[in-house]
Amino acid sequence: MDGDRNSMTVRDGDLKAGNGVRRIQLTVGSFSFTGEFETQAAPNTVRWLAGRLPLHGIALHARWSGEAGWVPLGVEVRLDPENATTYPHPGQVLLYAGLKSEPELLIPYGACAFACRAGTLAGSHAITLTSNVSSLRTMGETLLRGGAQALLLTALDE
Repeated sequence: MDGDRNSMTVRDGDLKAGNGVRRIQLTVGSFSFTGEFETQAAPNTVRWLAGRLPLHGIALHARWSGEAGWVPLGVEVRLDPENATTYPHPGQVLLYAGLKSEPELLIPYGACAFACRAGTLAGSHAITLTSNVSSLRTMGETLLRGGAQALLLTALDE
């Protein structure tokens, strides 16, 4: 943690935190998915995220990115992009550190072009969901029609 409690910066201790976590469980409302961290392609992003598990948040339907949910992180994140993409596929969860827009997780469930009102964004592909991926569309439609849903991201192994 940096000086204020809403600022999070990667430091050496953070890079050691969560090293053993590879598999995760993501719950959005009544929907549950398992997946794997992209430890090889986005090691700093994964270490930062794993060091903050369990992560509680609120999933909302994306306003600018198409068929996706997003989770505002509510903290400052200082990470360089790794394995970054603007066009993630369903099940490729991105972490955006927040240069043009606020820090967030993006959970695509269909056609997605990651963006904000300031323009195109690229997020680090940190997690690939591997189970129940066929339910992502229903989850997305629930976010769109039913509104915000509780989110929980937890480790399955350490």
